[in-house]
Amino acid sequence: MTENAQQQPTAPITELPTQYTPAEVEGTLYERWVEKGYFTADAKSDKPPYTIVIPPPNVTGSLHLGHAFQHTLMDALTRRKRMQGYEALWLPGMDHAGIATQNKVEQQLAEEGKSRHDLGREEFVERVWQWKEEYGGRILGQMRRLGDGVDWSRERFTMDEGLSKAVLTIFKRLYEDELIYRAERIINWCPRCLTAISDIEVEYQEDAGELVSIRYGEGEDSLVVATTRAETMLGDTAVAVHPDDERYQHLIGKQIKLPLTDRTIPVVADTHVDPAFGTGAVKVTPAHDPNDFEIGRRHDLPSLTIMDEHGVITVHGPFLGLDRFEARSTVVGALKEQGRIVAEKRPYMHSVGHCSRCKTTVEPRLSMQWWVKVGPLAKAAGDAVRDGRVKIHPEDMSKRYFDWVDNMHDWCISRQLWWGHRIPIWYGPDGEVVCVGPDEEPPTGEGWTQDSDVLDTWFSSGLWPFSTLGWPEQTEDLRKFYPTDVLLTGHDIIFFWVARMMMFGLYAMDGQVPFHTIALTGLVRDEFGKKMSKSNPNAVDPLVWMDAYGSDAVRFTLANGANPGADVPIGEDWVKASRNFTNKIWNATRFALMNGATVEGPLPDASQMSATDRWILSRLNTTVAQVDAYYDDYQFAKLADALYHFAWDEVFDWYVELSKTTFFAGGEQARVSGRVLGEVLDVTLRLLHPVIPFVTDALWTTLTGGESLVIGEWPADSGFRDTDAELEIELVQRVVTEVRRFRKDQGLKDGQKVPARLELDGTALAPHEAAIRQLLRLQPEGEGFAATATLPVAGATVALDLSGTIDVAAERKRLAKDLAAAEKEKAQANAKLGNEAFLAKAPDNVVDKIRGRLAKADEDIARIKAQLDGLPQQ
Repeated sequence: MTENAQQQPTAPITELPTQYTPAEVEGTLYERWVEKGYFTADAKSDKPPYTIVIPPPNVTGSLHLGHAFQHTLMDALTRRKRMQGYEALWLPGMDHAGIATQNKVEQQLAEEGKSRHDLGREEFVERVWQWKEEYGGRILGQMRRLGDGVDWSRERFTMDEGLSKAVLTIFKRLYEDELIYRAERIINWCPRCLTAISDIEVEYQEDAGELVSIRYGEGEDSLVVATTRAETMLGDTAVAVHPDDERYQHLIGKQIKLPLTDRTIPVVADTHVDPAFGTGAVKVTPAHDPNDFEIGRRHDLPSLTIMDEHGVITVHGPFLGLDRFEARSTVVGALKEQGRIVAEKRPYMHSVGHCSRCKTTVEPRLSMQWWVKVGPLAKAAGDAVRDGRVKIHPEDMSKRYFDWVDNMHDWCISRQLWWGHRIPIWYGPDGEVVCVGPDEEPPTGEGWTQDSDVLDTWFSSGLWPFSTLGWPEQTEDLRKFYPTDVLLTGHDIIFFWVARMMMFGLYAMDGQVPFHTIALTGLVRDEFGKKMSKSNPNAVDPLVWMDAYGSDAVRFTLANGANPGADVPIGEDWVKASRNFTNKIWNATRFALMNGATVEGPLPDASQMSATDRWILSRLNTTVAQVDAYYDDYQFAKLADALYHFAWDEVFDWYVELSKTTFFAGGEQARVSGRVLGEVLDVTLRLLHPVIPFVTDALWTTLTGGESLVIGEWPADSGFRDTDAELEIELVQRVVTEVRRFRKDQGLKDGQKVPARLELDGTALAPHEAAIRQLLRLQPEGEGFAATATLPVAGATVALDLSGTIDVAAERKRLAKDLAAAEKEKAQANAKLGNEAFLAKAPDNVVDKIRGRLAKADEDIARIKAQLDGLPQQ
């Protein structure tokens, strides 16, 4: 239970409309929070820091359900910590999204009949900045709609002046430490975006292609290779076989004729070849396949590039100028004419890489690029998790992280774009190479040129946890808020972003980790578990749901599905249910205010409270403890579920209903219960606030007269527990639940009143007779009362006069059928539990389940027999 900092009189009930309309509350309330500076963190504060940096959305992006999901969870964490007395910083910003943004502007230019080359580099980059100012950042406004409690005063952009300085600084340090180098290697090339892309920017999907088997060489000096990319044979410089493969021993070291060309190529022995796969012989194209490139390096083979950056063939007269896919069919046709095709399989389903941005089929290509030598950086990133400095949650996701950092290839960081951080390397007229730092002047004079490439977007976003706080300067923000506390993000970008931040953070910050916890989420899916996609009709714009049901409803639905690391199904019906929950909170709070709920003055002593009062306070403190434990374990679904059932079931459906007779009676006990109800609502709204901030703040300020829940105090478990009261109210709940079920079975309407005699003396139920009658619509027995049904429950007896309301014969028939089913269930359970062979083999959990079924069957049999005995004789 909490001490209320504000003891102002409760606002008049007229301030709370009869119906909750989110659209009339959310927008103005959010702007008030921002204007008051509630989200602005103070680096000079003595409060302990709590920091989360937002995974920077692309400047081209708009809010989708995945964003809404993760932002809801980050906001909940930050709001709770702020309420707990931390100097909480949730830092927002955007990523410049090199390829995606350049594509947007190039599309604009294409509509004008121009290309970027018509403008030139400088003018094109200026055009992109104009686009960013006009169209970029739409998602930031949408974040406000969701209720993101971010510190807008610290908003950053990966190409702002400070972050650009950080990029140049770390590039130079890595370069001087020989961790950045330039080399010709196989890269993933997008012929549409005309740039290299990293391994993790390639999406693989099953495509229908063709597998052709081609005979190389003549007679005994021939062998067969199979390929799905027949056009690349034009660049073959060898055929490889396994050194122990007896079939090809006579060919190893020999030259064989390469079809369609005037070249011969060697047969080399390499252990990379699997002799059991296909024919055991593979074509080697070092300039167009990463595995072939490595074979080529081991055997000193030449690398022949046979297509340009557009995927157009650049060699061999008959195929010169053909697109790669057109060349594929043309090459196969030419091989058929020569009788070289020995087998074809079409369609042949195989995994093909596509550019994650434009979906073009990626082409492996030999290219001169800039690379980060990741070995020592990746080892440090792995060690930080292994030694416990960084914890991954859920823990079983650690394997995915280690699989990546322990086997990471050097990172290609150069991109053939104009929008981005240009690589700070200058080349001189005599072969000089100079790396220029942020405070250094580039070399000048005739013949000096800067590298034309820009850095991979993930290079700058990898610096995000410390560059956004002012690094490389030693700022107050950096000293106060670094390392950050939690990185909450989807498990799908462990490779893109998480590992990059770990490597750069440890390197740049002298071994300090960038965050203490990596909390990984799943992906949002539709209600049937299918991936949401714009190309499918299941994609949902969260703003549409916010308009219809309110932002709180969307947030609560997302939090309620957030099990650590697991995907989150979501459907509109679930959002409607959450809307109903916010309405329930509103209506119940309004009812409570009209019936004496207050936060004025201290809580009465427990001796002054009814058992109902003591029960709800005991349950309240248990819930506080549960919610704290779930937050600390990032169990958002469990904390949302616990709050939902406590608020709806225990507070609104039980406590309020059980207390109505007290409130209606008035007097001292009504005053005591009103103060208890005020306390319960106060704490419940505080607990709910981080997940559903709008409705809770509107209600709490009305209830308490306080300024805002955003700066309210997080409730603490006072330790108050009353087991006796909990057991007592549990008995009341059993009576009410059992009689309600009986009424429903008889087809009685909810509001239909029934005469009844309650025999409660000698039980803990006696003080609750008025409440039980109120909840069950039970009238006093009166004259002519005839007990036509008697229900023994919880040590008491409830006798009902149902004369004229039920068909006794039909009811006996129904109960007899239910009794037979329960007795059959009991017999089956007893048979299994009496079978020694079954018990010897069955797992403990299976045996326990059967014992539970037996106990349930015994309970049902007793209940049904009691109902039969209670029916009048015919």
